[in-house]
Amino acid sequence: MDLQTQMKQAVADAAVEQIKDGMVLGLGSGSTAALMIEALGAKLASGALKDIVGVTTSFQGEVLASNLNIPLLSLNAVERIDLAIDGADEVDPGFQLIKGGGACHVQEKLVAARAERFVVVVDSTKLVDRLNLGFLLPVEVLPGAWRQVQSQLAELGGVAELRMAQRKAGPVVTDQGNLVLDVKMNDGIQDPAALERVVNNIPGVLENGLFVNLTDEVLVGEIKDGVAGARSLERVS
Repeated sequence: MDLQTQMKQAVADAAVEQIKDGMVLGLGSGSTAALMIEALGAKLASGALKDIVGVTTSFQGEVLASNLNIPLLSLNAVERIDLAIDGADEVDPGFQLIKGGGACHVQEKLVAARAERFVVVVDSTKLVDRLNLGFLLPVEVLPGAWRQVQSQLAELGGVAELRMAQRKAGPVVTDQGNLVLDVKMNDGIQDPAALERVVNNIPGVLENGLFVNLTDEVLVGEIKDGVAGARSLERVS
């Protein structure tokens, strides 16, 4: 297991320790969240946890959880989510996030916003001083509006490119049947809250990958003295 995978596994295991019997859980997407779901499945299978119900944020997570016999419900079928655990593509010192590298950010944001507590699990490579200097901002758009949205993002100072699929002809299509524009803002994102509002007000935009004022805790996987572990960050206001 390489060092990055060790960090991801350590932080996934630390997150699962926060899960209690009877919880309704938001189950995130991506590689670190997948390790968390696998660890949760092992605890349910062993009897260490019981009466857990999951709400997934992607079809990928739904398939994985189903294969591990984790009971699932849709977002509309639950009255609450006690705890949501998910990864992030970038985390700034104020706990603002960019998510959507896997094009699942719409459902991810719905689950995070519904959760009583939202815990983000990352390895140390995802920590940044300012969002969008290294990772592009995903914006989900209606297929018939992507050119129009692209032009309006350019007026805001953003270079937006349609995300193309890697092993399929044509663009990436989200679980909602939409397209994704990946956006680089000049000098990164200095005010995530303001940009989130402005981008979401563009006609044709369904949602963007800025997660603002949603995160309660960030768990970071790291290597110390050759051993993988996890630490909880303190928010910088």
